[in-house]
Amino acid sequence: MAPMTTTNDFALDERVKFHEDIQVMEVDFSDFHFDDTDTVNRVYDRIEARIAKTGEDKWFFLITYSGCRIDPACWLAYSRRGKALNMAHSQGSVRIDASEETRRQIERSANTEAFDANLFTSRVDALVRIAELPSQRTKRAVKHDPNYAEADFVRRLSFDEPSVIMSVDFSHFTFHHAGDVDAFYDFIEDRIKETDRRWFFLIDYNGCQILPAAWVRYAHRGKRLNKAASLGSVRFATGSETAADIHLRAESQGFDPNMRNTRQEALTRIKEMRAELEKTLN
Repeated sequence: MAPMTTTNDFALDERVKFHEDIQVMEVDFSDFHFDDTDTVNRVYDRIEARIAKTGEDKWFFLITYSGCRIDPACWLAYSRRGKALNMAHSQGSVRIDASEETRRQIERSANTEAFDANLFTSRVDALVRIAELPSQRTKRAVKHDPNYAEADFVRRLSFDEPSVIMSVDFSHFTFHHAGDVDAFYDFIEDRIKETDRRWFFLIDYNGCQILPAAWVRYAHRGKRLNKAASLGSVRFATGSETAADIHLRAESQGFDPNMRNTRQEALTRIKEMRAELEKTLN
């Protein structure tokens, strides 16, 4: 059978199943071809959406790779999105029947990133392995230890009414996990609600780090905030690692990440966006 790359929601949903009784999310990548980064991002966007819909954060991942192909050009994107998903939602990942080429790549990743590839040739053996793994759901009541207090956010947010710009300073800030993301974004959302209006977002990423355990939540909260309150967002001083992840998300979700090197370049882009908006309103 020729590898398939169908990425509409219905086709992808057929490949993702949840077994609540054993806390397993089963993903069937058999005969699937990851031929470009857009395909990678669409697949992972849908998996993240399906997990969110369950209302449960933690699952064991059972992934079938029979006949799956991952082209070299999109391995980096596949690895980054997979790592972020695992850090956010996995209690343990077990893989079935990887093709020889994919098996070698997964094993290389396992060796370089210090994780157990957990490769098996049968579903039965894979499920036996999952049954041996400890569940993290008993710890649901345990919250992430807070790394920041509200006072850490106050100086990082400002509103300029004449220019209709909300400035967010993420410079030299580290999002360690979902708790950090929620704390900062809760603060931002509350302040925006007090203004009772939309704003252009100007975001400083100089030295900002978004660790893998925070990326899924960061993407979700950022997308929600932009949809609810942004007239347009421009980012500047984005480091290579953060820029790569933002570009990946933007590619499949159809938005321009508007990344600029300097604050002045970002302000110029906002000026252009304001003119474009005013033109559409006239």
